Amino acid sequence: MAIVYNFNPGPSILPKIVLSEIKKNFFNWNDSQSSIIEISHRSQKFMEYAVQVEKDLRFILNIPNNYYVLFCHGGARGQFSAIPLNLKHKFTQPEYIHSGYWSLCAYQEAKKYCSPTCISVRKILRNKVISIQPVKEWKVSSRHTYLHYCPNETIEGIEIFEEPVLNNKIIVGDFSSTILSRKINIEKYGIIYACAQKNIGPAGITVVIIRDDLLMQSNIKSPSILNYKLLMKSNSMLNTPSVFSWYVAGLVFKWIKNLGGLSVIEKNNKKKAKLLYQYLNSTNFYKNYIIPSHQSHMNVTFHLKEKKLTNLFIDTAEKYKLLGLKGHSLVGGIRASIYNAMPIEGIYHLISFMKYFEEKFS
Repeated sequence: MAIVYNFNPGPSILPKIVLSEIKKNFFNWNDSQSSIIEISHRSQKFMEYAVQVEKDLRFILNIPNNYYVLFCHGGARGQFSAIPLNLKHKFTQPEYIHSGYWSLCAYQEAKKYCSPTCISVRKILRNKVISIQPVKEWKVSSRHTYLHYCPNETIEGIEIFEEPVLNNKIIVGDFSSTILSRKINIEKYGIIYACAQKNIGPAGITVVIIRDDLLMQSNIKSPSILNYKLLMKSNSMLNTPSVFSWYVAGLVFKWIKNLGGLSVIEKNNKKKAKLLYQYLNSTNFYKNYIIPSHQSHMNVTFHLKEKKLTNLFIDTAEKYKLLGLKGHSLVGGIRASIYNAMPIEGIYHLISFMKYFEEKFS
């Protein structure tokens, strides 16, 4: 059977060894005589497993002891509301960096609960190329205490590799497509959040890493399911969590540890991205519109010179076992999401197909 390569942006590809482990233990998880989708989240076995999952994540990311880890509902969109709701009584006028679609969504949601300022850091250069301003040029104000940004815009294929260090600023980051893809310095942030369906596991949980002083200041009047204090006190089990998503996340964390951690993951991701961008730069048949310094290592976007060939490219790619390459409806074109679990063979196979398609239709 031909190998299928899944380039979907989320839910995304999972490591094959993780899928095999799920299959092996699906009907009888951990000798519980129950499927993992039937197990009680309050059973001793799952409670012990949840503790180990957090320990593994703390180890991989080197999370300091003064940060709490929460496993939440609602995806990243839930956190667009949760953050201002928890912090608004202390920080009524935050700043939101606009680098793409998702950071703008976060700003628009925050407007429902506080008075945020939107700071655009995007520039459109010649030939429609998108550039992102360096952090030192961000026009932030010393009056506003927390600043929200998104280091990887999955739709446009934009990545901000520079970690913001701004005086008197609490940095809040939507790391949905960045977390576990490369090393980050947790101590530079007040809050990091990430939905699961990129590099963590199936959709259903969202990881929130929050510094203890911010958690203790959080607004107790915010909705219970979004309330950081209540989630912390209940060990992220204020109500029934997505047990299966939590379980698979634990398997992914073990896979990362066994590979050698984020140093190995980051090296692999750079290599995959470099191969694909090098090919894109070698041809006029395909075009990436992001300035090289901000080309995403996770979501590689490009357009065909002849736009009318886009749907044919996608349909033909599926016949070659290359799935999920359709670009987001807002920007069109092609998007290859090459998350941690995408093997380098998938990149070679995609490039080979792209060469074939170009030769046939150029």
